[in-house]
Amino acid sequence: MANNTGKIEWEVDGMTCVNCASGVERFLSRKGMKDIFVDFAAGEVSFVNENEELDLEGIKNGIRKMGYTIVEEGQSQPFWSLSRKLGFSALLTFPLFANHLLMLAGWHFHFLNELWVQIALSTPVFLMGVFHFGKSAWASLKERYPNMDVLIFLGSSAAYVYSIIGTIQNEPDYIFFETAATIITLVLLGNWLEERAVSRTNSAIEALEKLRPEKARVLMPSGTVVSLDVSEIEKGNIILINEGDAIPADGQVVEGEGAVDESFLTGESIPVEKEKDQQVTGGSTLVRGGLKVRVAETGDASMLGQIIQMVKKAQLDKPGIQRLADQISAIFVPVVVTLSILTLLIGHFAFGLSFTQALMNAIAVLVISCPCAMGLATPTAVSVGVGRLAKEGVLVKGGKTLEQFAEIKRIVFDKTGTLTSGDFIVKDFWVTETDEFPIKQLIYALEQKSSHPIAKSLVNWLEPEDAMTPAPLESIKEVKGMGMEASDPAGNVYKFGSASILPSRWSSLKDKFQLFLTRNDELLAAVAIEDAIVEGAAETLAYLKSAEVETLMLSGDRQARVKEVADALQISAYHAEQTPGQKLAKIEKWSAEMPTAMVGDGINDAAALARANIGISLGHASQVAINAAEMVLMGGRMEQLTRALAISRETLLTIRQNLFWAFAYNIVA
Repeated sequence: MANNTGKIEWEVDGMTCVNCASGVERFLSRKGMKDIFVDFAAGEVSFVNENEELDLEGIKNGIRKMGYTIVEEGQSQPFWSLSRKLGFSALLTFPLFANHLLMLAGWHFHFLNELWVQIALSTPVFLMGVFHFGKSAWASLKERYPNMDVLIFLGSSAAYVYSIIGTIQNEPDYIFFETAATIITLVLLGNWLEERAVSRTNSAIEALEKLRPEKARVLMPSGTVVSLDVSEIEKGNIILINEGDAIPADGQVVEGEGAVDESFLTGESIPVEKEKDQQVTGGSTLVRGGLKVRVAETGDASMLGQIIQMVKKAQLDKPGIQRLADQISAIFVPVVVTLSILTLLIGHFAFGLSFTQALMNAIAVLVISCPCAMGLATPTAVSVGVGRLAKEGVLVKGGKTLEQFAEIKRIVFDKTGTLTSGDFIVKDFWVTETDEFPIKQLIYALEQKSSHPIAKSLVNWLEPEDAMTPAPLESIKEVKGMGMEASDPAGNVYKFGSASILPSRWSSLKDKFQLFLTRNDELLAAVAIEDAIVEGAAETLAYLKSAEVETLMLSGDRQARVKEVADALQISAYHAEQTPGQKLAKIEKWSAEMPTAMVGDGINDAAALARANIGISLGHASQVAINAAEMVLMGGRMEQLTRALAISRETLLTIRQNLFWAFAYNIVA
């Protein structure tokens, strides 16, 4: 027998609710599987098998007997997809449903009132509904955990059988063929909308995968350079990275200098200077210079590969939100069936009704108790809530997001690009000479020739000054690993860049300033830069505090800068210098303690966004962060978060009220 131990991942089609997932999970648990994860929405099942003698084909057959399909690699999609089933049923149901509404308005289309027409239109829909919902209903009954599909199956079947009996007895009041078809079509529509929302979650993984280049230029021992697929490079290979290239694997610089954009990892937009013996990360981009890198890790073992695996696990492990109607269906279904049976028995034996009449009354109980009201109570409220949020510029992926966001008790914020703008401003400017203006002209002349993001910010800062013109410098050039260099007609050499040019006697300035200007290696000026706090952040945090929502900050930036922002926004709890793995671990811990949302915008936030109870991204964020989040603030404004919380809470209150009246109606009827 083949050794199938280790982690097993399958794609399983046909799971439609939390109860379906629970049934599969209990089945796998009884077979001795460990670390079981079942995501009914994404159709994913994973578990760890430690038994070498276990027949996995037997496990697959067991899941198939529950009414679900194991999608094998290379297997074509079934013709009768959910969208085709919906289109087919809607096409046949619409004439029946429209005719019913038009009759209430006093308009009659006698052709559609013919019984043979109604039977011809409703029967295909009914049979498809029996097959579609019957599998899930039967599987849940076998697991003694009835789901809402049982009610849908019983309700539509009762309406159809009721109508057939009415047709046989020639009783027009007993004919509800349009009800049977409409029940099935409306529920299929709801399932289709949910499937569309869920399918977007996998796009986060696809966006991360795109960070990996397809090819790598490898320096062979003979000195020739060959282009290989990234999957073919191995540890120890020397790869060449040119300016603008994405780095294909983790490694160590063996030759060259350059600036690397590691924002996908740290969230910080300032490129990091790299030189010999320093580490580079696969997925980052060389924005300036050229490097030779010895490969240390490739594929799933690389940092990018680990982030991809974290996002996958976080999405799979995300706790599902079970709708209120589903939560009580295990009680509601047997109660309705019991009432129907009692109606038949008591009506026939206690009140002397004919068996046919008692049976008709029993079926009427099932028709009345069909979960149409309960099924529509949540989505109608959610539809209104989603519409209101859309008008506010807030997009949500799936109606369940509103329900869960309303219960959020803690919101964790990333710093750069979320609470701060990511646009650099000059915080402090210090000079060793009395006249600042000539020094500013020197910086202006140097930074005009640079394409670095900080250079552009400095030019924008200097340009508004009156009479600002560039100093007359010659031979302006960019020096790898340092910054800009130039000379004046008198032969003086000017350098402007990182602390690498700072004279040793001024080394204490590195703690406060990031950029320095020297003349003939003597310090002229020091510049401190920072990214500004976004507009509305303070007001948003104050509102969240008044709404009894705890706020924290989680950032990959330096401790000192994170503390500055936290103090300015009165955030008492914060964590700095966090890697994506550390962010994920903290979000997992906090989400287990209480309902927690995460607000972020970087690729390094993707796993944490996916693992939080609710992930919230900004419209200007990286595509990976947007795809991993359940809620997107398209305008990127903090005040949109307060509106989203208020609307979500109002929507949840409406859902509860709707469900109360839906159940009250069923109980009274």
